[in-house]
Amino acid sequence: MAKAPSEETVDGKDGNQIFFRCWRPEGPPSALVVICHGVNSHSGQYDWTARQLVENGFVVYALDLRGRGKSSGERFFVGDVEDYVGDLATMIELAKTREPGLPVFLLGHSAGGVVSCVYTLEHQAEIDGLICESFAFRVPAPGVVLSVIKGLSHVAPHLRVLKLHNEDFSRDPEAVRALNADPLIADEVQPASTVAALVRADERLEKEFGRITLPVLIMHGTVDKATVPAGSEFFYQHAGSPDKTLRLYEGHYHDLFNDYGKEEVLLETTQWIRQHLPTSNRAGMGA
Repeated sequence: MAKAPSEETVDGKDGNQIFFRCWRPEGPPSALVVICHGVNSHSGQYDWTARQLVENGFVVYALDLRGRGKSSGERFFVGDVEDYVGDLATMIELAKTREPGLPVFLLGHSAGGVVSCVYTLEHQAEIDGLICESFAFRVPAPGVVLSVIKGLSHVAPHLRVLKLHNEDFSRDPEAVRALNADPLIADEVQPASTVAALVRADERLEKEFGRITLPVLIMHGTVDKATVPAGSEFFYQHAGSPDKTLRLYEGHYHDLFNDYGKEEVLLETTQWIRQHLPTSNRAGMGA
């Protein structure tokens, strides 16, 4: 059974304290997985996922982005996605230093998928594969509303404009109850500046998906109410990678690793990672 994760902080690129958790297997790991969460989330919500990955022989690092979870910074606020990208870069640099020589797979959920894709555009050589889950490239809001929020971000950047509903994350009532009881996301509402930063990042990605050429696994639930599955389909169609996979889970909600059927999602994720390991890292792993 996987041990409880270690918990630490690392200095971010601009002085913020970035909190992270690390789950380690008993023996030598065959791969490094870094998890980047989205909104209404933090690293602690990935304990089940991380433990399953550890049981498969992977070492897992998961950070709290600035202003979220246990990291420092103004709550839920960011002026530019590059600040989140810097937090992720700090995490990956540290993890690679501690786990030298391992293939690196980046798993980004929702808005964390946006951050992970921008990171990949800028640091593609630093990782070996990208997993985008419930990608927040498209959201169920009219373009005019997003344009208004972008305008508001200049005059009222701290105005709270977007609240996601935990009930839209999972069909499992126990999972929803856990989210509702989580003090680290209590009363979470996204400021105009944060939403605008993510919208601007999506606009950049739409133009530059073709530059992503490493192996990509894209996963989305077909009944996701927080993000739009068509955004993941667009990414799949326009990614420049010759090795790309799109998996749509019929009837699943937003948080695939916290919803009914999460075992199937986890199994397919671990299988994909194994298929992309160097031959030397697959030794002794079984099927």
